[in-house]
Amino acid sequence: MSLQMISTINNSSLIQPGFSLMNFDGQVFLFGQKGWPKRSCPTGVFLLDFKKDELKLKPAYFSKDSCYLPPLRYPAICTIKGSEKCQYLIHGGKTPNNELSDKLYAICLASKNNKKVTFTCTEKELVGEVPEGRYGHTVNVVHSQGKSMIVIIGGRSYIALGQRTSEKWNSVVDCMPHIFLIDPEFGCCTSYALPEFQNGFSFHLSLVQNDIIYIIGGHSLENDIRPPNFYKIKIDLPLGSPAVSCVILPGGISISSAIMTQTREKEFVVVGGYHSDNQKRMVCNTINLDDNKIEIVETEAPEWTPDIKHCKIWFGNDMGNGSILFGIPGDNRQLASDANYFYILKYQVENDQSLEQMAQVCSQSSTEDAGESTPFEDSEEFTFSFDIDTDTCNEDDNENESESGYWITCCADCHIDINTWVPLYSTELNKPAMIFCSSGEGHWVHAQCMDLSENMLIYLSQVDIKYFCTEHISLARGLKTPKEIPPIEKKPMKALRRKKPMKMLSPAKKSFIRKLFE
Repeated sequence: MSLQMISTINNSSLIQPGFSLMNFDGQVFLFGQKGWPKRSCPTGVFLLDFKKDELKLKPAYFSKDSCYLPPLRYPAICTIKGSEKCQYLIHGGKTPNNELSDKLYAICLASKNNKKVTFTCTEKELVGEVPEGRYGHTVNVVHSQGKSMIVIIGGRSYIALGQRTSEKWNSVVDCMPHIFLIDPEFGCCTSYALPEFQNGFSFHLSLVQNDIIYIIGGHSLENDIRPPNFYKIKIDLPLGSPAVSCVILPGGISISSAIMTQTREKEFVVVGGYHSDNQKRMVCNTINLDDNKIEIVETEAPEWTPDIKHCKIWFGNDMGNGSILFGIPGDNRQLASDANYFYILKYQVENDQSLEQMAQVCSQSSTEDAGESTPFEDSEEFTFSFDIDTDTCNEDDNENESESGYWITCCADCHIDINTWVPLYSTELNKPAMIFCSSGEGHWVHAQCMDLSENMLIYLSQVDIKYFCTEHISLARGLKTPKEIPPIEKKPMKALRRKKPMKMLSPAKKSFIRKLFE
């Protein structure tokens, strides 16, 4: 194993506790930045470009038919194996406004070249017993008898709305210890209560193998303990209703907020985490996964630097290929108050590759029996808080962020693109101004595509009058888009007479003139 410090990172303030990493064909992408995305990267997804001991964040883009994906911290994220394209599922998480998401997104790679990487993101509609908005949970995909099912376990959520007061508005509790099964095709959600789950837990590790999910560790907020949980959950998918069973296994470990990376086909390494609120977990473990057996053994830990040993918190995520990116808070002597130190911990894997090749060479595809891990970091377990970028929050961000109607093709000559759009009106921030066309059932169009001036746009928003776009102007039942008429140049008129200002005489001149007439 090797531990390497990253000396230079541009925009390092965007990487804060709760971020996630996605590995597409050997390229690692950052998701879950701090604050709302800015115009330099409206998607909030960045490519991690490693060059020796330097790291650069390069913005990624979304295709035109993608939905809006807000930056989510502490979400549940996993890969879907067996599909033609590498695809990630993202559920829950915290928005920069501290709202908890209950939506499920699927993101995959649409196209890439040397200069641009484009993703396609779709929101899956959920019906039935939809799990509430949460964070610190896990999501996995099980396969049984030729079928697949999405499984959500654990997490935290805000207290009931009727119990939330000004003092307890951001208070969180453990979610009910239920297991949610979601049909990936139709989005039907069903919850199951298991007698083995007595209390809720969050920030645990999950490992899936075919139709079996292993749950390791976790933090129970109600009792403020980290019990050595070790569950084996089996999910059968026959023609009828799914069958869910659970067995408590011996040999568990007390851990929360750990990071798990895969080093071999059936071998995983657990790094980091916490024993208690004020004690980091400096030891490491190896998980050996066989067909019907799982074993957790302690393994050699890397030589931690003094800064890592003495820091109170640490956070990170799995990069794939047996590598982990994690950070520790910077000291007060740094110029940026929210700057962090970052390290890369790399384990020896089969067909090992260097860090420089990681972003270029495709990683080995796991077999169907190989597991997948969902690591989490939980500085939220403690009283540490992180400020939100107030300069990037605005009133538009309080609206439903999942609305993709701003980036539609409103007409045949529409030129609004989420990747190239630049604000034109003073009222625009991160979304284009739109106006409603009253033709038929009505539809929305972009004000820029209608060539509306800012004064006309403000006037239409203040009066009660129907508007028709350029394609339905023949109806002539309301205000039409006016044509711009150049103003008439008026030459300034010359004044007929110009009165010269009177000059005041000095006392000496007044005395001289008075003597002339005496």
